[in-house]
Amino acid sequence: MIEVKHLYKSFEDKDVLMDINAVFENGKTNLIIGQSGSGKTVLMKNLVGLLDPTQGEVLYDGRNFVAMSKREKVRLRREMGMIFQGAALFDSLSVLENVMFPLDMFSDMNYRERVKRAQDCLDRVNLIDAQQKYPGEISGGMQKRVAIARAIALNPQYLFCDEPNSGLDPKTSLVIDDLLSSITKEYNTTTIINTHDMNSVMGIGENIIFIYKGRKEWQGTKDNVMEATNKRLNDLVFASDLFKKVKEVEAEEMHKNISSH
Repeated sequence: MIEVKHLYKSFEDKDVLMDINAVFENGKTNLIIGQSGSGKTVLMKNLVGLLDPTQGEVLYDGRNFVAMSKREKVRLRREMGMIFQGAALFDSLSVLENVMFPLDMFSDMNYRERVKRAQDCLDRVNLIDAQQKYPGEISGGMQKRVAIARAIALNPQYLFCDEPNSGLDPKTSLVIDDLLSSITKEYNTTTIINTHDMNSVMGIGENIIFIYKGRKEWQGTKDNVMEATNKRLNDLVFASDLFKKVKEVEAEEMHKNISSH
């Protein structure tokens, strides 16, 4: 579990995050949502230590990440997996070598054990047959799955995903969502996903945190979204393509019903 307490982040005289309090739960997909510029990416960077908060605490199972020494932070980062927006694979390494990279850097396994672990992770994301290919030879969706395999190679307790569906078609996005959701439960990870994809919100949003202009405006589950009274959340959700399509279908059904009478 990750707890954020009274988190503030400023850049010079600009306040970007203000008094954020949130809990990200084990074994659940925790989604951070908000419009572009709301502060959700800055929040994630504070969580993983790419930025230091101006004020406040980030607690990993009770351990205050902000107050740790550099050595302690390095040790804790070994418990984290990261999936970047653009997959961030090494073009000059094969798919297998990309997944082995964190194992080469941080594990005590011998070469054979590292290969076996990487292959197991590729098998988990249904890409074992692509292990000798290079990133440029596979699709964007496959690259994201390689990134997931690499992120889980060290069996992390905490999994961070920055816009994992960015640039993907809806069908592939669903595959990625299902994969992240099942891995979260399988490994009992604390999974945190930055997203603006409302299909993801309604599909796998077990714990959703809505940020608006640097403040936490709402927190709940996908089942609570439709009943939420927060106008800004409603504006974000109901302006999405997902709900435009839902409304179009409902309008068509209503028109058919009227026409048939």
